[in-house]
Amino acid sequence: MFSATVLEHTARPRNVGELETATHHGIAGVPGDGPYMHLWFEVEEGVIQRASYSTYGCPSAIASGSVCAEILPGRTVTQALLITSKDIQLLLGGLPEGKEYCANLAIEALRDAFSE
Repeated sequence: MFSATVLEHTARPRNVGELETATHHGIAGVPGDGPYMHLWFEVEEGVIQRASYSTYGCPSAIASGSVCAEILPGRTVTQALLITSKDIQLLLGGLPEGKEYCANLAIEALRDAFSE
């Protein structure tokens, strides 16, 4: 069963698609081989100005990418890197059993974007 927040982010995802002004890009999973997540960030002076995502996956993956891209602008990169998959799950009101990895995809993509 999906929470109301997951259903809302699935029906009306925020910040979907490649961000043309991105200064950082991260990916988790393997495109073409199961669920995956891309996250793009526009960063100025260490602060995330804009974020967007794309994913191939279930409603849990869509909602995880959407909420992640929604909450990150205005945070420093250091602050963003402190966010965990548990935080994403809490913001979404939980994910169905067996779908927790979707929040992890978003966090892995976030960390990949700033691993350089």
